[in-house]
Amino acid sequence: MREMIKMVVTLTILAAVAGGLLSVVKISTAERIDQAVLEFVQGPAIISIMEDVSNDPLEDRFAIEINEEEKNFFVGKLNGVPRLVAFEEGASGYGGPLGVMVGVDIETDNIVGIGITTHSETPGVGSRAATDIRFQKSFVGIPVTDDGRIRLGEDDGDIANIGGATITARAVATAVRRAGVLYQENQTEIKTKVAAFSN
Repeated sequence: MREMIKMVVTLTILAAVAGGLLSVVKISTAERIDQAVLEFVQGPAIISIMEDVSNDPLEDRFAIEINEEEKNFFVGKLNGVPRLVAFEEGASGYGGPLGVMVGVDIETDNIVGIGITTHSETPGVGSRAATDIRFQKSFVGIPVTDDGRIRLGEDDGDIANIGGATITARAVATAVRRAGVLYQENQTEIKTKVAAFSN
């Protein structure tokens, strides 16, 4: 019986030490991981959406807590005036989770661009959502809150399809519609925080 108690105590101590070490590693690397995601995953999409801005949207950003989770918003200035905001939303594609960065003009509420951040879609088929300019440009100019237009043409919307990748194209449209809902529900706070970058 003493041996059993000794083993339980030893295992408990080892588990506590291992758990503590894992926590320390997670905390110490979290900032570097976030920076890598920003630079290599979200950054290219943000820069392609906001190519004409006069500031660095990767630097000019803010967070809002939505459903107990912090969501980052990136601000773009046109001629020095903060007017664009980009944020990420997601959906399930053919191969798994798919992330979409959506850029919005806060004066008109129109989409200024989209960019794919993450995906597991079939190479050469669904993966074309990340590179098909015609598909991405078909979102531009549509109000981000216009649920009916942010659908594929074959679903009575305005969005171009990607040949052979309908599931992926629908997933991107779904992510953009979700972005529209998020934008509409938090519009006042988003616009207030974007305006604060006037200084």
